[in-house]
Amino acid sequence: QVQLVESGGGLVQAGGSLRLACAVSQRTFSTYRMGWFRQAPGKEREFVAAIGWWSGSTTDYADSVKGRFTISRDNVENTIDLQMNSLKPEDTAVYYCAADLGDGRISRLVRDYDYWGQGTQVTVSS
Repeated sequence: QVQLVESGGGLVQAGGSLRLACAVSQRTFSTYRMGWFRQAPGKEREFVAAIGWWSGSTTDYADSVKGRFTISRDNVENTIDLQMNSLKPEDTAVYYCAADLGDGRISRLVRDYDYWGQGTQVTVSS
């Protein structure tokens, strides 16, 4: 069983920054593809960013966050981070980290991820 615990959410003004972290329980963490998703009230869960296994040299971002958000991983600490800059009110949502234990490419699809954290609230005020 893989456990993921997010932290770092909060309330910030538009234009500000937040850094989310996700701690993963398994020692085989370096082999997992990891992703961040978000869900706003009344909307479906949507892809934000993903990072490949091991070195994390492969990344992918939703168009809405490209250039503002950065995903990274630390295989020693078993964590992934999401640095969020230039935040906008439309970034307000519950943010989830997720682990994909498969052996394919990094994915933008919710159904491809096997384990999920409990989520952390990010609220951006205008």
